[in-house]
Amino acid sequence: MTDVELTELRYSGKPAAFLRGLKSIYLGLLMNCFILGWVTRAMVDIIAVLLGPAIAAGKVWQITLGNHVLVHYTLGEPRHTALMICVFVLIPFTGIYTFIGGLWGVLVTDLFQFVLKMSMVTVLAWVAVSKLGGINALTLRLQVVRDAVASTGVQTANPLKFFPDFHLGMTTSAMWTIPLVSFVLFLGVQWWSSWYPGAEPGGGGYVAQRMFSAKDEKNSLGATLWFNLANYALRPWPWIVTGLVALALYSPNGGLTPSADFAASPQQGYVMVLRDFLPPALRGLMVAAFLAAFMSTIGTQLNWGTSYLVNDFYRRFLVRDGSERHYVNIGKVFTVLLVLAGGYVASQLASISEGWQIVLGIGAGTGAVLILRWYWWRINAWSEISATVTAAVLTFALAKIRFEGSDAVVVAKTTLITAGVTTIAWIIGTFVTKPEPTEKIGFVLTGGCTRAFTDGGRLRSCVRNYRRFAILQQTRRIGWQAV
Repeated sequence: MTDVELTELRYSGKPAAFLRGLKSIYLGLLMNCFILGWVTRAMVDIIAVLLGPAIAAGKVWQITLGNHVLVHYTLGEPRHTALMICVFVLIPFTGIYTFIGGLWGVLVTDLFQFVLKMSMVTVLAWVAVSKLGGINALTLRLQVVRDAVASTGVQTANPLKFFPDFHLGMTTSAMWTIPLVSFVLFLGVQWWSSWYPGAEPGGGGYVAQRMFSAKDEKNSLGATLWFNLANYALRPWPWIVTGLVALALYSPNGGLTPSADFAASPQQGYVMVLRDFLPPALRGLMVAAFLAAFMSTIGTQLNWGTSYLVNDFYRRFLVRDGSERHYVNIGKVFTVLLVLAGGYVASQLASISEGWQIVLGIGAGTGAVLILRWYWWRINAWSEISATVTAAVLTFALAKIRFEGSDAVVVAKTTLITAGVTTIAWIIGTFVTKPEPTEKIGFVLTGGCTRAFTDGGRLRSCVRNYRRFAILQQTRRIGWQAV
């Protein structure tokens, strides 16, 4: 089961069917492939740093049998080699166990991989801070880095402060980049306005898939509560601490060991800390943890995307009366296709940030309608269609426009523009289209009174009466029945 299937229960008619088919392709193929591509780009950077000399440009790999050379290959740019390792080794390997095990296989491997990667990222954060001299030494070094950056004439915010540095002035770049824009976006805008896998404002995605697969409501509720605690309250901190260590060590301005590689690509800093601080045995476990993190994400995305493509596209529109075995086999075919598509998208993305910026932009402005569909009777299928299409078109159109400012400022501007225009578009789409058709709803009370309403205005009154009768049943034990 998927959350997209609920659209035909919430809405009605051909628009609801079209929306279900649109979202199955939109989420299962388009959005999914961008997520697969951006995660793969992250793994490319990890491999490029960890393997280092083994995949250096100009190095020759060859396989011989006796005096015969079977394979002779000269390596090119390290990131290209790392990408080939991901596309031809890691992604296919993950695809194999996802192909064989389905959702059950993904869940079992995710559990093991979560324990492994959380243990090792915590160990790395502990070791890195200890090697630096403790939290106090880290704090002092970050202050040195900040002062060194300020001495160059660039105003920068304090990386350890949660709230913005308002004393810098309202017009400085340090005020409007990090952390103010991030603070405003995440605290006041992001949680409700944008669709994002695993954190959909109106519910859905692979969290809904896990909820539907639980054996009962109690297990579903407990698992979802644990996910939110583990994902948002526990998981980020070891990564954040190690990232701060990387800044204190490798920053070209005031770092203990300034690094040109870090200056050119700060996203490599985490892996550089791993390489420089962990002993060989723990380094091997840490590499395994990175592989676990990568494969758990890839496995989840492959299975999640396949569920949309099979349940909400193939089964709904193409073959409606096939056997369960047939649909499982088709799911395996879609898994293979997603492996190939994800590898291709990864090869086309220039950076990690490009991938997540696209995902963030495509979802901007759609969150409000996903929440309101459960509370506002006027929302219809065209509301969601308008939001989905507008956000996607704007994201790719704005990608061709060059905005002034740092990457953070560009992301903030494009996201806010997309969210604003998308919100206007779905509101207009809601009011220029007809609302969902009303049906005759009656109430039978034990006292013998029967009432039925058919028109839209009286229908809302009917719903209010329905709620009132439910309250009366609880307080005065007056029975009611909906017909």
